[in-house]
This record gives sequence, structure tokens and C-alpha cells, in this order.
Amino acid sequence: MARSPHFFSIVHTIRHVFSHIGVTLLAVGIAFSLPALAKFILFTWWPQVEDNSQLLLANEIIFAAVLVMLFNLFLSARQGRLSHRLNRLVSLVHVRGENHWRAHGYDRKLLDQITGTRDVSMMSVTGYDTFVSQRRNLSQVIDHSYELRVMLMNPYGAGAMRRVQSLGDPAALLETYCQETAATIERLAALEASGKQVTLKFYEDPPFWNLIITGEYVWVQYCHDGHELKDQPEYVFALLRDKPTQGLFSAFYVHFLNQWRAPHHPEYDFATRQLIYRNAQGNEVKRLPFPPRVERSERRAPVMLAG
Repeated sequence: MARSPHFFSIVHTIRHVFSHIGVTLLAVGIAFSLPALAKFILFTWWPQVEDNSQLLLANEIIFAAVLVMLFNLFLSARQGRLSHRLNRLVSLVHVRGENHWRAHGYDRKLLDQITGTRDVSMMSVTGYDTFVSQRRNLSQVIDHSYELRVMLMNPYGAGAMRRVQSLGDPAALLETYCQETAATIERLAALEASGKQVTLKFYEDPPFWNLIITGEYVWVQYCHDGHELKDQPEYVFALLRDKPTQGLFSAFYVHFLNQWRAPHHPEYDFATRQLIYRNAQGNEVKRLPFPPRVERSERRAPVMLAG
């Protein structure tokens, strides 16, 4: 069930109120304790230390350790502030790389914020992890969206062959891509039948970026040669409403739009199971069956990857 954004706003306000109350009480407590602390240092602690060399040495060591700790805390806070400023400049809001319980908590918090997105755009290898295996946990976002624009790598093209040759056994991996792509197409067809506006296109080049755009957030993975996509860290960039030209969200979004509008990428027809090719003016020039008839008789059992 989707949570109301007003609920999060109220909780956020209450949290700020209590944090300010806590800081105020802490400041008042420190202020009232200063006279008593000064009296203790001058009349109780120092008379005992000044005549005891061992106790004086121990206090000097403790005092030096405290100074070092405070200095390191200052440097850490400064570095954290610098990192926060840099993250703000590039609009980086989340990184998912390690399988850690804290990372899953951040994922859930971010997914709660983007629930209710009207459209989802995606440029991926097979789309299997997003639409079939639900490894990305974006099912709630997809179910609440109205329009889906999906670009997948053509598993029967030259780009797919170049991709699998950098990973290992080309024949087995290529068959896996074909099986995963077919499963994604079936899932998209079911979403279209449910009333969503679904458009699917294919690109022929080897994959470079894996992009998922959910409203004002873009999920980015780099497709390294020789490395499976599931092993790569995923970065989430947000649109800065007050400064839309700042950050990397706009750059990745424009990259997707440029690829989406390129006329040489064929569109898939769910009704006829064909690829529609168009010219620069948008007029249909030919149709080809997908998958190609030559490939249909050469299917084998899949070994599922992440894509």
C-alpha cells in the first residue's frame, strides 16, 4: 500500500522538532554544569595532580589522546561535509553495491519516495532482473506506473555476441540472454494487456549503460566488459528541482532520450511479434519476425544471469 507523502512530511517535521529540543536541553545542561566543573578542576582536581608526577603524566597522556580524537573527529566531519557537498553537486542520493542490511533499508526508503511515478523508462541488457526476477524490487513502482518505455539489447545482434565473448562461454551466455529477453517480453505483454502503455525497442550495439528512470530518479550501472551486470555497483541520481541543470540526472536522462528517439532502433509489435523498422521521417520501411525464424529451433535450457 502506498504511503501518503503528507505522512512523511509530518514525521519529518516532528523529528526536527524533537532534535531541536534535544540540542537545546543539552546546551542548557552544559551551561549550568560549567561553574561546578570549573570549581572541581581548580579546587579538587588540580591540587591532587600538581604534587603527583605519575598522575600528572597520566592526565597529560589522556588529554593528548582526547585532543587527537577531537582533531580526527573534526577532520572526519570536514571530509563528510565535503563529500555531502560533492554528492549534492552530482545529485547522488544512493549507492547500492554491497549486500548489507543497511543497504536494504536505504533501498526501501528510496522506493517509498518514488512510489506513484507516472512513467518508467529503461535501457537494459535483458530487463530480467527488473520485470521477471524482481531482484531490483521495483515491482511496486512498475505496478503503479502508467507508461513504460523499455530498450533492450537485441540478443541476436552483433552487439550481444561482442558482449558474451567478453564474459565467458559465448554459446551458453547468448542462449541465456535470449531466454531472459523472451521472459521480459512476456512480462511486458502482460503489463500492456492490463492497460498500461508499453513501448519496447531494441538496440544492436554492445550495452554501455544500464539505466532505469523512475520519475525524478535514475538508477545507473556501467556495463563493464568481462563483468556481469549484477556484480556492478548501482548509483541513483536525483533531479534537483531548484537547479535542474546541475547534477548527473539530466545527463543520463538526455542520453536515454537520444537513444530512444534514434530511428535505427526497431520497435517491437506485441500483437504480431515483429520488429518494426522506420526511416528518419518515422515511416515504416520493413518488418522482421522476432525472434528470427532461424534462431527459434536452436533454443536450449537457460542458465539465468542478471540483466
